Amino acid sequence: MLTPAQAGRVDIVLVSPRNPLNIGAAARAMANFGFSRLSIVAPFAQNWMEAKSAVGAPDLLRDAKVYATLAEAVAHSTLVLGTGSLDRRRPVQAILGLPEAAAQIRQTLHANADAPGLASETWASSTNARIALVFGSEKHGLTSDDLSWCHALIAIETCEAQPSMNLGQAVAVCLYEISRNPEISLAAAAQRPEPLKIKGAVSPNTEQLDRLAALVEETMEAVNYSTRGMRSANGAALRVLLRRLMPNEPDLRRMMGLFRRILWQLGRGSGKV
Repeated sequence: MLTPAQAGRVDIVLVSPRNPLNIGAAARAMANFGFSRLSIVAPFAQNWMEAKSAVGAPDLLRDAKVYATLAEAVAHSTLVLGTGSLDRRRPVQAILGLPEAAAQIRQTLHANADAPGLASETWASSTNARIALVFGSEKHGLTSDDLSWCHALIAIETCEAQPSMNLGQAVAVCLYEISRNPEISLAAAAQRPEPLKIKGAVSPNTEQLDRLAALVEETMEAVNYSTRGMRSANGAALRVLLRRLMPNEPDLRRMMGLFRRILWQLGRGSGKV
């Protein structure tokens, strides 16, 4: 099992859950495996805190944070992982099997630079790394826009005849896999190819990435590359691109400086500075 400090760096995020009983079941699963940070994004029901299915987890429900948007819920996370099946989606993000994802999450939480084959090349080597596990609505799961905030998608393998899982069950399965400690975890995760690794410095959190994305969008509009009508689609594409690139904090500062300089030059050329 993870220590309380390690589990405290994982946020369980439920996006637009519809049934209070499912929220309660998710909270109970969190309590079963020692997780305590629950975030609810735009819940449908107003009485979800009264879910009677949260046996043994009333405090967890009472302390849950409610957000209007997924962007707010994951703003301080350095690694955001969506969850779901692949029966109705073809995400552009990297797709991880649950055992592989769980192994890498454990390594990130242990932040053990002495572990063989890991050093500073796991997703986030800092002990301040925060992880968000995002679960979609019971009706349709995570949307393409929801996934644009995620670095990768964790695919939960299920039977083809019934691919979707109950929300509470999905949370329980994921947290069980993360909490256990199979022998193969270090070797399996150390072999993960490039797109999900960062080198050296710690990766920025979602809020920092979104500031860069906003600056890039502003620059695109300034040079008439992107109209305001295309902003939503371009914004989602930029979020996916930045999470795929996984820039570290020094790289992000350099890119911010570059686009600010471009905007300044554009403003000076048009007499706006």
